Amino acid sequence: MSRRSRARGAGAKADPIYCNRLVNTLVRHVLRNGKKSLAYGILYGAVRNVGQETRNNPLSVLHQAIRRVTPDVTVKARRLSGSTYQVPTEMGSARGKALAIRWLLWASRKRPGRDMASKLGLELMDAARDGGNAIRRKEETRRIAEANRAFANFRLYQ
Repeated sequence: MSRRSRARGAGAKADPIYCNRLVNTLVRHVLRNGKKSLAYGILYGAVRNVGQETRNNPLSVLHQAIRRVTPDVTVKARRLSGSTYQVPTEMGSARGKALAIRWLLWASRKRPGRDMASKLGLELMDAARDGGNAIRRKEETRRIAEANRAFANFRLYQ
């Protein structure tokens, strides 16, 4: 496997317990200071909390939360003739999923509380129900793209 394909996530392994690649991706994003066992503990605790609270399959709640937070459009700054325009562009699925994971972790770190596992679990449940700060951030991005829809024709001049 080449270095380029590994960087794109083609070699992403599944985690040991759930055998799910998305869980492993989340662990890599939760990871701080190289403490992967701590990141696994945080994520497994959050998934366990989600399963106890919702009485549903926690992995389906996780997938639903990420699907709901994934943005469709984003804005990119384009500089044309001395002016900078916020140009709305469609987002690819891999980039959207990475942003969704980042926003979920950002929102859960921002929540009040003590342990990260419970905060992440609560944010996942809120996002699966179309609520929470991560959903609010997605809506804000969509609103900015909608407001700058007039500049959509500038995306041809990359």
